[in-house]
Amino acid sequence: MTEWTTEELTKIGNAEELQLASMRRDETLRKPVTMWVVRHGDRLYVRSVKGTTGAWFRGTQTRRRGRIQAGVVEKEVKFVFDTDEEVNVQIDAAYREKYRRYPDRIVNSVLTPAARSSTIELVPLSAT
Repeated sequence: MTEWTTEELTKIGNAEELQLASMRRDETLRKPVTMWVVRHGDRLYVRSVKGTTGAWFRGTQTRRRGRIQAGVVEKEVKFVFDTDEEVNVQIDAAYREKYRRYPDRIVNSVLTPAARSSTIELVPLSAT
């Protein structure tokens, strides 16, 4: 594994949306889905509005790897599942701050207990 560069963190963290494609068992990528992404320190996170029952979230369980794209940044990633309460409180705040221009009912969809249970940290994989 590698770490995000400062440039990648800035570009992805500032992107309105992110495309995420999880990897199937045969190592092909599923169709990408569009979602919100937040930065917390030097880490990037996504959540499923439907929680762990969401189709795209279930797809992340197969290989726990995939590819993301946000603007010009495209990267192979590992999915790390994080349901730590303290981390989730901070991620909630990051979602509220970044997407505050949207109505509360929309932002709140990623702040529910179900959505919080699907918190995924995106960790870059090194090119081999």
